[in-house]
Amino acid sequence: MRAVVCEGYGPPSQLSILDLPDPVAGPDDAVVAIRAAAINFPDLLIIENLYQVSIPTPFIPGSEFAGEVISIGANVTNVQVGDQVMGGSFVGSFAEQICVAAASLKPIPIGLTIEQAAAFSVTYRTAYHALVTIGELKPDDWVVVLGAAGGVGTATVDIATRLGARVIAVAASDERLEVCSRLGAVAGINYTTESLKERIKAITGTGADLIIDPVGGPYAEEAFRGIAWGGVFVVVGFAQGDIPRIPLNLVLLKGGIIKGFEIRTVSEHLPRQVADGDAALNVLVSQGVVPHISDAFGLDQAREALQFVADR
Repeated sequence: MRAVVCEGYGPPSQLSILDLPDPVAGPDDAVVAIRAAAINFPDLLIIENLYQVSIPTPFIPGSEFAGEVISIGANVTNVQVGDQVMGGSFVGSFAEQICVAAASLKPIPIGLTIEQAAAFSVTYRTAYHALVTIGELKPDDWVVVLGAAGGVGTATVDIATRLGARVIAVAASDERLEVCSRLGAVAGINYTTESLKERIKAITGTGADLIIDPVGGPYAEEAFRGIAWGGVFVVVGFAQGDIPRIPLNLVLLKGGIIKGFEIRTVSEHLPRQVADGDAALNVLVSQGVVPHISDAFGLDQAREALQFVADR
């Protein structure tokens, strides 16, 4: 099979496209012929060794995919050869084939194309469960979404709006905020020109009920200062690269709740809630929730594709 390989940490330009042996399924595994793989900002951090988890080189980057099952292990019962599936793996998706634990695969929801499914398994499930399973979203909540024009951000804006929340999108440009407005955000904050705390307070009156942060960095604390008393701040990731340090006296004064969320560990610890949430998310798909795809590239264009995401 052909695969994109990170042989040494660095920018997308240093990635190689190599011929590698086809993977072989273990007893509990499935091999999937990948038809589409999504690119997310953390993929860039991983190849540059800036992510919070370091992956030893060489490795195949890419964290979510969709395709067809082409072989299964002896113990596998949840999928069959020929099934159309989607899945996530911390790395390994930028290749023609991938071997993963069969239990981690999900059927593609009716209404999604193979390309949309590739951007759904991790990104949209992360958005839904951060909002609902962890954030306990309620209708009419004021929800602030940091990095709102990114993959997880746009998914969060879309889902929160459809669930009846009032969404404030936070992004680095007015053009990005316009994208969020089309998805239903009722207000936007350009953090390069405006104070997050002051604008959140001005828009909501009392502060944000729920903040979703997939970005990290210096704006996390400023956003938390705009939270309502008893509000919830959900840490989803650190796409900005820097892990924020929020003073605990702020948590004390705000009566705030800070929760962490990572789709793989939550699936392990809250399997029933995640299964229920996945079913509810599939209903939203039937009502028109689909991933926004900015562009499409071939495997040979992987370097250009990652640079496209880096330049956004």
